Amino acid sequence: MSKRITLLACLLGCLTSCQSEKDSGGQEVTLTNTSSVNLVEKAISIKRGELTGAPDGELYPLVLSQRGDTIPAQLDDLDGDNKWDELFFVKDLPANGEETVHLKWIDTPVNFEKRTSVRFGVRSSVEGKVQPATSDTFYAHELPGVMGYQPYQTDGPSWENDKVGFRHYLDGRNSKDVFGKKVSYMSPDSVGINQEGVTEDNYHVMEAWGRDILSVGNSVGIGGIALMIGDTLARLGVTQADSLNNVDSTFFQILSEGPARSVINYQYHNWKPLNRNYEVEETTSIWPGMYAYKNSARFSHLQGDETLLIGLVNSETQQPLTEIATDDKYVILLTHDKQSYNKEWWLGLALILPKEAYRGYMKAPETGSLSKSYLAKLKVEKDKPVEYYAVAGWELSDEGFRNPAYFQEYVRSLAKKLSAEVKITVEE
Repeated sequence: MSKRITLLACLLGCLTSCQSEKDSGGQEVTLTNTSSVNLVEKAISIKRGELTGAPDGELYPLVLSQRGDTIPAQLDDLDGDNKWDELFFVKDLPANGEETVHLKWIDTPVNFEKRTSVRFGVRSSVEGKVQPATSDTFYAHELPGVMGYQPYQTDGPSWENDKVGFRHYLDGRNSKDVFGKKVSYMSPDSVGINQEGVTEDNYHVMEAWGRDILSVGNSVGIGGIALMIGDTLARLGVTQADSLNNVDSTFFQILSEGPARSVINYQYHNWKPLNRNYEVEETTSIWPGMYAYKNSARFSHLQGDETLLIGLVNSETQQPLTEIATDDKYVILLTHDKQSYNKEWWLGLALILPKEAYRGYMKAPETGSLSKSYLAKLKVEKDKPVEYYAVAGWELSDEGFRNPAYFQEYVRSLAKKLSAEVKITVEE
């Protein structure tokens, strides 16, 4: 019955959309999988400049497969100028095969199933209630231990897809945590607040959707960033024990939240480790079908003796790190153990890193402001983004993740899918 209802909803959505199409004839977009890998929900991003036939005005994309099925798609403004930059959707493509989709423009958007989400709530005082927000600036003196309250729902933004969720501690710590999911639907907006609308840690208990499963401590979590300046570790931000941040201000904003992709951005202004002054930017994105998120880190004012560090917390495991060279594009760092809170569940963690920038890994100290973590070392250049992926596979999301070989094969397969090139040809 549920499949019939879904099909009917899709048909009604397509019918409504087709009735409001602009008489532009549309465009044919041919997607060619140049790899020998079958691609499932492959991310397809088409720059605005490639769609020369895109009409002006407030219109929405209608993407149809060769069979006439509607493909959930969205337009994303990634630079904040109030003009869309990319058309984005995910698509299955056979190995060494191609498919042509038809793009038309319509007056009203199709209401697709929500398969990605960002949650971000802010309160301005200890008496205030959390309000949904799309952006906020966090200043150096506003650490929760100093102000006497936590200003952010879930300590900062959380983002998820149909497989897994993550969160970022915007409150000065700048670590990245994992929300394990047992369901494909999006978790409730009330996660991280109580009935009075006040921030509350209510996500370390099991709910129908899942729970927070990772113990982060003084690491930067899974995929968090730091620098090594010479031989000295430099944390971007501080720990809960500190009273003043080493970042003057952090600006956060949601760039896009849609059925096919969500994108968020952080700008760290005047980070001052070791008498230096850096500008740092992170852009994080997630799309359906993967137990992972994509991250991009960019640094300004580098002096040449810096190494980018990407964290993989190891506080709940004594197992060694596994290093895997997959192909010419990526290197994988991976752990698997009962490394959730209180070592209760099997959890696999991994980083998929660009091979051209990879310079090995190190182990952080057992104590200190950046500790209990493996740290991937990557070459970093001034104003040049470094892109990578962070992966988390929990046994209650997929019981196969209890098996280390299963998790390793999943990460290998994901890396192959990510490195597969799709040629995009747009015809009028």
